[in-house]
Formats: sequence, structure tokens, C-alpha cells
Amino acid sequence: MEMLNVTVNGIAVSVPKGATILEAARAAGVEIPTLCYMKEKNEIGACRICVVEATGARGLVTACVYPVTEGMAIETNTPKVRAARKTTLELILSTHDMNCLSCSRSTNCELQKLCLEYGVDSHAFEGFKPTYELDYSAPHLVRDNNKCILCRRCVAVCDEQFVSVIGANNRGIDTCIGQPFNLPLNSTPCISCGQCTAVCPTAALVERDDTDKVWAALADPTKHVVVQTAPSIRATLGECFDMPIGTNVEGKMVAALRRLGFEKVFDTNTAADFTIVEEATELLDRVKNGGTLPMITSCSPGWVKFCELYYPEMTAHLSSCKSPQQMGGALIKTYWADKMGYDPKDIFVVSIMPCTAKKFEVGREDMSAAEGTVDVDVALTTRELARMIGRAGIKFTALPDEEFDCPLGVDTGAAVIFGATGGVMEAALRTANDVLTGKDNSEIEFHEVRGTEGIKEATYNIAGLEIKVAVASGAANAKIIMDKIAKGEGDWTFVEIMGCPGGCVNGGGQPIQPQYVRDTVDLKSVRAKALYDQDTKMEMRKSHLNPVIKEVYDNYFKGGYGCHAAHHALHTSYVARKKFNF
Repeated sequence: MEMLNVTVNGIAVSVPKGATILEAARAAGVEIPTLCYMKEKNEIGACRICVVEATGARGLVTACVYPVTEGMAIETNTPKVRAARKTTLELILSTHDMNCLSCSRSTNCELQKLCLEYGVDSHAFEGFKPTYELDYSAPHLVRDNNKCILCRRCVAVCDEQFVSVIGANNRGIDTCIGQPFNLPLNSTPCISCGQCTAVCPTAALVERDDTDKVWAALADPTKHVVVQTAPSIRATLGECFDMPIGTNVEGKMVAALRRLGFEKVFDTNTAADFTIVEEATELLDRVKNGGTLPMITSCSPGWVKFCELYYPEMTAHLSSCKSPQQMGGALIKTYWADKMGYDPKDIFVVSIMPCTAKKFEVGREDMSAAEGTVDVDVALTTRELARMIGRAGIKFTALPDEEFDCPLGVDTGAAVIFGATGGVMEAALRTANDVLTGKDNSEIEFHEVRGTEGIKEATYNIAGLEIKVAVASGAANAKIIMDKIAKGEGDWTFVEIMGCPGGCVNGGGQPIQPQYVRDTVDLKSVRAKALYDQDTKMEMRKSHLNPVIKEVYDNYFKGGYGCHAAHHALHTSYVARKKFNF
């Protein structure tokens, strides 16, 4: 590889030919500010915040797209550079809604941080200021173009997801990001994944805040308010309180939820174990009786909606199992309600989820195991929970570690790894291996389906049965898998698909990290490691060994896996939505 020698603020550094000034600066330990740049996704040089001076260049150049040359001397912090960046920031503010005191992104806003660093005059440029109505049409997010800086990061990740429902409309001062023909978001084939909210540098795109509903329920003496938390939340919530990425905060999370006033703190992992035994039963039934194959997991509501919108003729491939969130709610309002003698209508179930699509999922039809009430009342993102903890004055990092409540707080390592791409598949394989061989196998780690690659494939021979599997994460990779199945090229038995790249640890409702961190840290891998580390330390690592499962099937459902009562409570159906062609 040919290397080029350059200097950055007098520091000598060698970088590969073709590298940009931004890459050279990072190699030299110098961070150049950016607003529009996303590594390998949105390298467009649009915001002009990253301008620098460089020998051989005419005037200031954008570091994120300008290639280095041999012997180039780069200056990133001259008076001219600082003045240009300050002016650009002041121009951005001239059309920006600066209600920072009440903004959900205040103190975690990349624009705010840069304005503070560069000492901008927020009223340096005043004149025509376009105004926009907020788009509240979607159940999972709110668009506020009054805070949009036209960085186009959201457009880039929507394109990466192969959905591409948003883009730039109009020209000049009237340019805004929105949907075709200015349609409301809920009139487009948006899959609710929320990846746009995770990369927006301001608050132009935020998850719909449902915390007031939860506060109201907690204050209602007639309600039994319980909460359940998804597997990945324990690996990400700490980031909201400045803890290192990948810190497992399960114990502190439980303690915080208890202090918020929830009657019971349950673990969605328990429901994930139920998902595995029900999915395994369904898969074996399809294999033995000529059912539709491959069977595809249904844990990710963003992926399920993608299938319903873009491949409605192929919904028969989806497992009829509800997601762990919905199974958790169903178990709370059936089994636990019966155990406690509560009327399901008096139970208010809150889910803490990594995913904005979960907000869409709670409103889906056929999600009511207990008649007259929905399985889950409110789904909150990781970020919303962090805001509730802060508002309650709870000092998160000082909390003791506490344990989930029983019985729906007992889980296995198989459930823990659900939060990472490949985790559902590995959990299913652990159970399938025992069921098909009729023994308790000690070899339970299936490394071929681990990792953050977009698509993974493997073939296993279990008790003479050849099982071909595939794992995909991100809607673009889901499309590749579905196209192969449609063409008869995908002869898999079982397929796991997650709507977000990397799975739930990288969900659209996870903690906001500055783009510099997203560019330089593999968030998916670091967060997933926390889950795999917990799995290895657990005494029970297979879903079917969870004692709660035996208790529920023996004494409540009163039948085996997939029995009529279990199917009524834990399975659902799908709809063929209007088909959209790519």
C-alpha cells in the first residue's frame, strides 16, 4: 500500500494514498469538527464546518472529502479557519429554532456543543426564517424541521436501510428534509426503525416521548404498573450517565426502575426464553409437516413491517410468534395476572426497548392475549428511560445492584444474547440441538452466527437433520435475503432478520453518541460483547431450561410447547400492507 507523508499542525503522519485530510488529522490525534460527515455513509462536504488550510489548495477546503498529497502541510486551527467555522455556525443558527432550554437534545446536541466551543453570536445574522409544522403523524418519532440543519445524515441512513422514504425537497432557502410530495411520514413505507433519530445531530428527529403516559400511570392508585426491559438495555443504558460504552448496568437499571415506583420490575429475557421454545416448536412442525420454509424470526418489528410493506406475498415465512416484548406483556396480563388475582385491565405494562419500532408494535392488531386490553401499554426507548431517571433525581451511578422480580425475572444466557445480531439464532440452535439429540449438550456456542457482519450463513447437522441457517441485520440485507428466497436461491431452513444493523444493541432508540464516536468506535461489537460476557457467566444458558417455562406450561397453559393456550397468548398474525417496489 502506497503511503503519503503529511503534517497536521506540524505533526508528521503517514496515511494511505487516497486518504482525506480528516483521516490524516485523526491519525495525528487531531479532531476536526464535522456536522454532516458520517464515515462511509455521508461524505458530502456539505456543512463546511470541517474546513482547514492546506498547502497546494486554493483557500479553505473541506477536510472530510479533500484528499491529501505527498508533503501536504495541514493547519486545522488557524485564525482564518476558526473565523470561517464560527461564521458558518452563525449562519446555521440564523434559521434554527433555538429553544435549547426545553429541547430533549440539550447538552447532547452536536450543534450546541460546537456553538459553545466557537463562542458564536446567536443573533449575528437575522432575516427570513422559514417555519415548519411538526410532523406527529408517525407513532414512533416526531419531525421538527425548525431544528434541521440540512446535514442529510438521516437521508443517508434511510438510504442505507434501503427504505429511502425521506430526502431533500425544494431549493435554496426553502430546502427542507421530508417525504415525497410533502406527505406525512405515516403515509410512506417507513419501517419505524428510528435509525434517523440516532444520527441526527440536533433534535430535528426525535422519538415520540411517551413518558408522560407512564408518569400518569404511576400516579394512578387503581393501576398495577409493571415494567419489563429488553436484553440490550443493560448494555447501553449506562452510556446515558457517562459510563463507558459496553458497561453492563443490569443491577443499577433494576434499582432505578424500582425507585421510579414500578410495582414489579420484570425481565423481557424471560419472554425471550418463551419465544425460543415456541419458535423451535413451530420450526420443527414446519420441517416435519411440509410448512413454509425457511421460517423467519419475528422478533424485530421494524423487519416485520418491512416484510409486510415490501414483500407482502411472503409473510407466510414469518414465524407466528410474538416478539419478546409482546410475549412479555401477554404473560404479565395472563399468567401473572391470574397468579396475583388481578384484573388484566388494571395492569399497565411498560416496556423499555432499544427500538422506536416497538412504539409501532404495541399498536398492532392481534396483540391482546387478555380480552379487552393490549399486551403492552407503552414502549419507551432507552433514552426516554434515562430522562425519567434524571427527572426523578435518581443518582444512577451511585445505585446498588438489585435483582429482577420473580417469576418473570428469571432468564437464561440464551435470552441475554437476543440483543445482538445472531443471538436469536444461536439461542434457537442451543434448544434445537438438545431437543433433536435428546440430551443436554455441553457444546452450546455457535460462533458461525456471531459477529456484526450484515449477512452470515452456516450449516449444522443435528441428529442427522441438516439445518441451513442465515442471519441478516439491517433492512438492506433483509432485502438481499428475501430476494434470494423469492428466486428459490435461499435454501435455508431458518433465518434470523433484525431491522437495525447489528441488531438491538444498535437500535434506533439507543443512547445518542456523537458522530465522532460512531465513526471511531464499533458500537455494535462493544455493546454486544457485554451481552455475550454475561451469557458465559450464567448458570442456565439454554431457554428450555428456564424453570419459569416449566411452571407456566404445566400449571397455566396446561399443555406442551405450542399448545392451544400458548398459541392464543403468544402468537400473532400479519397483514399484507400496500406493496412498494424498489
